[in-house]
Amino acid sequence: MKEFHVLSLGAGWQSTALYLMAMDGDVSVRFDCAIFADTQGEPKAVYEHLAWLEAQGGPPIWRRTAGDLGADLLAGRNSTGQRFVSIPAYTRSPDPQEREGKLRRQCSAEYKVEVVQRAVRRELLGLAPGQRRPDDVRVHEYFGISLDEAGRAVRIRKRKSEDGLPGEARFPLIERGMTRWDCHQYNLKRVPHPVPRSACVFCPLHSDVEWNRMKREQPEEFAVAVRLDERLREPGGMLQRTTIAHQVYLHRSCVPLGEVAFTDLRQGEFGFARECEGVCGV
Repeated sequence: MKEFHVLSLGAGWQSTALYLMAMDGDVSVRFDCAIFADTQGEPKAVYEHLAWLEAQGGPPIWRRTAGDLGADLLAGRNSTGQRFVSIPAYTRSPDPQEREGKLRRQCSAEYKVEVVQRAVRRELLGLAPGQRRPDDVRVHEYFGISLDEAGRAVRIRKRKSEDGLPGEARFPLIERGMTRWDCHQYNLKRVPHPVPRSACVFCPLHSDVEWNRMKREQPEEFAVAVRLDERLREPGGMLQRTTIAHQVYLHRSCVPLGEVAFTDLRQGEFGFARECEGVCGV
């Protein structure tokens, strides 16, 4: 039985700590590779940090992408040029009697999860599209999910059991009882610069803390998010090519992002609203 060990690398606090811990022998695994699924919408600091990681001489880091998520959103298409890809943005009906809603979250699966799975099947295992996987191969996928987010591990294990590749989803940080704060403290001792939070600059799941920080410290990136937010509601824009009837906003208040007075600055200690249950920010 041939076994492969693959890290799903988000380049945030947790997966950075896990990558470095494996590199330094602090966890008992040697990764064959770490795969960074690039939405092409990450903050500049994430790409700079990723370049630093690549220069450390650790396991090879594969940068792979399904395309530019921001550009695809504005064009009203997904990564294959078909239907509109849904992000977890907020919706407001023209009818004042209707409550605000929320779009389904498809972006994480299409621009993150499927990118990693495709790289494993086609590049690591050398399988052609649709080819049956070998019976004598197991692929163990590792995630930087920490103890305080153990609920994510349950969903990831279920997804792993359905991907058609024998192997396990593993969570060394949970096994070691490490929280996100523990990872942050580990990185402070190991990395010569602040490890950024990993997420698209226009992610609707940013908390007010993160939006406010971006507005103050990365005004150019905040301007990108503001422009995309405006474009989502432009007449003749992508909404006219979808079945979405309501206006769409990046901020939960359903107010244009550039006009929001961020007030809930206690929300989302680590930069994301509490309902964020994906893998983008690890």
